[in-house]
Parts: sequence; C-alpha cells; structure tokens
Amino acid sequence: MTTDQYIQLCRNAGCPADQVQRFVNAGVILQPKQLAASAAARLCDLETGPTSIGFGGARGGGKSHWLIAQMGVDDCQRFPGLKCLLLRKVGKSNLENFEDLRRRLLLRLNHEFSTTRGVLTFENGSRIIIGHFQNENDIDKYLGLEYDVIGIEEATTLTGRKFQDICTCNRTSKPQWRPRIYSTTNPGGVGHAWYRSKYVIPFQRGEETDTRFIPATVNDNRFVNAGYKDALGALTGWQRRAWLDGDWDIKAGQFFTSFRRELHVIDEFDDRRAVEWFAALDYGFTHYTVVLLGCRDSDNNIFVVDEHAARNWIPERHAEAIKAMLKRHHLGLNERYAINLARFVAGADIFGKQSDGTTIASQYRRLGISMRQATMERLNGWAAILDRLGDEQGNIKPTLFFHRRCARLIDCLPTLQSDPGRPEDVLKNDPDENGFGGDDAADALRYMIATQPQKIRTMRLRGF
Repeated sequence: MTTDQYIQLCRNAGCPADQVQRFVNAGVILQPKQLAASAAARLCDLETGPTSIGFGGARGGGKSHWLIAQMGVDDCQRFPGLKCLLLRKVGKSNLENFEDLRRRLLLRLNHEFSTTRGVLTFENGSRIIIGHFQNENDIDKYLGLEYDVIGIEEATTLTGRKFQDICTCNRTSKPQWRPRIYSTTNPGGVGHAWYRSKYVIPFQRGEETDTRFIPATVNDNRFVNAGYKDALGALTGWQRRAWLDGDWDIKAGQFFTSFRRELHVIDEFDDRRAVEWFAALDYGFTHYTVVLLGCRDSDNNIFVVDEHAARNWIPERHAEAIKAMLKRHHLGLNERYAINLARFVAGADIFGKQSDGTTIASQYRRLGISMRQATMERLNGWAAILDRLGDEQGNIKPTLFFHRRCARLIDCLPTLQSDPGRPEDVLKNDPDENGFGGDDAADALRYMIATQPQKIRTMRLRGF
C-alpha cells in the first residue's frame, strides 16, 4: 500500500487530516476497523460527542495495537501535558505488552520510558502511566487522582462497580481538552453483562449517545498469523462464538445457546398474518413488570411483536400502557373490538392474597384487564422455548421470533445461564440497582409459550 492509498483509507474511515498525518509521520499503519475506532475517538472532542469508546470483541482483532496508537501517537502528540492512565489486569504482562508495542509504534517519537516507574513521557510533557490491578481492590489506589485519558485493556475483567469507580478519575483541569475513556475487551469475564449493556447493545440498536463501539474480529487483522486463526477456528461451543466470532450473545453456561439475533429477531411483521393473539405478564415493583404481546400464524409460528416493561409503577399506570400497546395492534380486551386476545396469562404471584385480602389480579380486573394464571412449571416451560428456537446446526428451523421492539426480552435471553444445581433450569437473575439484567422478560415469555389455550368442556345431556 502506498502512502497516498493509506491516506485515502484513513479519510474513508472518517479520520481528520491532522490525525492521518500523525499516523503517517510516526510510520503507524492502522487497519480499517482500527481507523474507525480512531475516528470515533476524535468525536470525543465534540461537546455533543461520546465520552467513551469501546473496541474489539473477538480475539486477535488488533485491540492493544490500536489503543497505544491512539493514546500515544494521536492524543499525546496533539495536546501537551496530557496525563493518561493505561490499565490492565496483572502488571507484568501489561508492562511487557506495552514495551513490545512501544518499540513497534513510538520509535519515531521522542520520548523517555522508565520501566521501574512504568511511566512514558513525551517531549511536550504528555505521559502515559502504566497501571495494573491484580485484585479489584487495587483499583482503589487510583481513586481521587485525575486522568485526562483512561485506557482499559480487557475491560470485562472488571465488575461494573469498579469500572464506575475508575470513571470518577476521568476528569481534567485543561480547558481545551474533553476527558475520555478507551476500552478494549473480549466477550466473557466478570464484566461481560455491564460491558454488553453499556457499549454493545446501544451499538446493535443504533442508539449510541455517550458511547461508540467498534466490533472487530481476527478477520479484521491481516497481520495475524494463520496458525492463530486456525487455533481460534478449532474452538467449539461458547468459546468459538465469543473468541472467534465476537458474539456478545454468548458466554460460559449460557442456557439459550441456540438463540441468534440474525435468525430470531425480525424488523417487520404484518399483524394480518396472526390467527390468534395472546399476552403474558410477569409482575414486579422494584423488579420490572414485563408484558409481552404475541401471536400465532397459520403455520404455527409464534411471533412476540411488542413489549411493555417498567418498574416502580402501580397497576393503574401499567394498565394504561398495556391498553396503549394493544391499541397499536388494533386489539382489545372486550366485545367492542373486532379482534380480542385469546388469553392473557400471568405469574402466580399476582393471584396471591395481600394483607388486606385483595389480589393484584383483582386490581387489574377493576381496570379492565382480566388475566388467568399461567402454567408455572419451569423445566417444561424453558424446554418449550428451546424447542421453538430450533437448532441451526441440526437444520431444525425455528418457530419462535421476536420483533426488534421487544428490546428487553431480546437483551435478556442471551444472558441467562443454566442453574449449576439443576442444569435444565435457568439460574435466577435479578436486575442490578440501575435496572440492568434480570430474568423478568424471560419469565413472561415462558408463561406465554408454556400456557396452552383452555379446553372448553362440553356436557352431553340425556335425551340429546
């Protein structure tokens, strides 16, 4: 590739001219996905731009190479006096990895590097401090300090709480600089769920605001040797999907291993295909109340086409939202409507009597929403969902699909894990204090799929 071709590649990725020139002057060659991440990093300069960039996914995508290039070749050169923190679990490997990358990326830039202090200093006073943590408590030694840029390698080795803690250090007293965090990682690890919620899901939905996520796999890195690709290709199960494909809908112990966004999530559905409509509710207050609206077509496929999910709401507020959801699909709950629900089921908890003798179900009934108890048996319910998800490897087609507007359900299913003490069951999962996680939407789906229509009993009378 000629210099002119490389410059054009950079421009195509959205990199500004001065950033491109710095990469060229330093002799740094970044590949298209890395350049896209660097272009996203420059958006952090904008007042309305992101403050946090995530890069990677699968192994071998060139994550560390990009992180050092962006911090050292671009940020530190264009702004004097920057104080940057580069964090990674286990200090020795971090230092060795940094030393290899320093020799590869920064040799044309005048700098000093103290291996004993783990500090790299450029001529203009900008510096990169090599930080590490063996245990999460090691993060605490950085709290209270100020860093203009924080780069975190293997971010999913941190819990969400510790990530939030280190984010409090990302601030600046420099009037012309906007603080930012860069992170690289792979699916899996203790931080898988929070990273997926913060970076990956907004990217998948096209709803990114303060974050940008740039996915990359080993196929985006032409400098990786064939042997490493072969090693990743030989993996099986969740490791193959996570480390080779960069699939964030998978991790160790996943229950719904057959779930695939590209297979089960649909963008459009014509309500006229439905031959029967039904709904299911899983109740919560501090947990989410989730209501799913589904239908069956003439081929016995089930489509979950809409959802309502909210917490800390009273029944009156939920009822209004449920009725609005039904109205969107021209459905009703009584004879005034041409099309009504065949059934509306809910978990057993709403039928239990409260201290005053009433039930939550009776509150909804007074509001015009009558429900009956769903089939509660867990193992058969989960098995029914698995059966309808099909088996791509076994060439068994799915008969269960989800409209993309059912965001909480779609986000929930891949995160659920098998109960170690009862592998055929899903491990209970509560949402955190910010509302992330939880199995409420999956429970509502279980009620919907497992509960069959009521059989109408007929009585033969004598003489007829």
